[in-house]
Amino acid sequence: MEQKQYQQIIKVLNQELVPALGCTEPIAIAYAAAKAREILGEMPEHIMARCSGNIIKNVKGVIVPSTGNMRGIETSAILGALAGDADARLEVLEKVTKQDVEQTRELLERGMCEIALIPGGANLQIIIEADAGEDHAEVEIRDQHTNIVRMEKNGQILFEKTEGGKMAEAAPALNLTLQEIYDFANQVRIQDVKEVLDRQIQYNTDIAAEGLANSYGANVGKTILKNYGNDVKNLAKAFPAAGSDARMGGCMKPVVINSGSGNQGMTVSLPVIVYAKYLKVSQETLYRALVLSNLVAIHLKSGIGKLSAYCGAVSAACGSGAAITYLHGAPLEVIEKTITNTIGNISGMVCDGAKSSCAAKIASAVDAAVMGHYMAMDNNTFGPGEGLVKDDVEKTIETVSTMGREGMKQTDQEILELMIH
Repeated sequence: MEQKQYQQIIKVLNQELVPALGCTEPIAIAYAAAKAREILGEMPEHIMARCSGNIIKNVKGVIVPSTGNMRGIETSAILGALAGDADARLEVLEKVTKQDVEQTRELLERGMCEIALIPGGANLQIIIEADAGEDHAEVEIRDQHTNIVRMEKNGQILFEKTEGGKMAEAAPALNLTLQEIYDFANQVRIQDVKEVLDRQIQYNTDIAAEGLANSYGANVGKTILKNYGNDVKNLAKAFPAAGSDARMGGCMKPVVINSGSGNQGMTVSLPVIVYAKYLKVSQETLYRALVLSNLVAIHLKSGIGKLSAYCGAVSAACGSGAAITYLHGAPLEVIEKTITNTIGNISGMVCDGAKSSCAAKIASAVDAAVMGHYMAMDNNTFGPGEGLVKDDVEKTIETVSTMGREGMKQTDQEILELMIH
């Protein structure tokens, strides 16, 4: 592999696999609001939060971390402006106190924050308008959860990224094939990925343990272990589900994300960690499997977009299923069959926002990936022409991506309308 491509992939992993405290959509709102207060130089008296439909969908039902049980755009914006640390980015609410939460409740009751839908445009877009006295500040985020494209104060542009300009916060495009991803996973120098993967293992394992030890959301992870048993197949489902239980339930433990999502970050890593322990593979083999899993998930999700009506847990589960097959020592051909079997099964799962049922969707996606793995190991796979499956796995991925990106646009609008009204 050429050195330039090698370094690009390392850069993608370092930019994608970052810590986030809480669901990334309300956190992105809090981050923008914290930045708006920073520009104002004082606490806003009024906030207008303008958001794209997918942001509204993903913030509506999820608990904002540190608040106990508070949800929604208004909570995220007010708390971010009041107590957020913009320098902490996706961990912006890490230092929130009980007093901050109580003050946020009071400001909510006064109607300090208003919400408006941004029609059309980007799927991921947030504009925070903050006013204090005669001063006015605006912060706009697009496409990536921390990608600020514009900052203004009193009509003067302080910072702006032009349409054709380079998005400094965005990871470089990952235009790789599965063959190239597989080769990279086998060739990567462990010291180049050890730090980021160690953090992913630690953070995501910690929040899964928290979800299994205590009551969060609908307790999907605990339900799986209680009623299905604790063999490796059920542990692979229960761990990421429990992590999602905790994360959607307001747990203050951070996770390492993938493709802008903590749920996807847990789905892409925890089943692999579970199987690696079960199979007693070396730490190096686990690292290489996690590299494969993360890059496969990014590869699949990049063709769909950060937010859509297509549930991202499916792409993440394809990654972990591929990595489980890799842990068994199978060649690329069998890994490709695992991916085909997984997306041939559950590529129709819809995203109806971030909330407690995400944990169940993760469990279903991982279940499909594990079944896809065992099918592939027995040389069973769905054939070309059966639904969206094509004669080549890359064509299948491209077809499913087009379906998720273009074909489900109307589905996305209908979901939003039904959720709001």
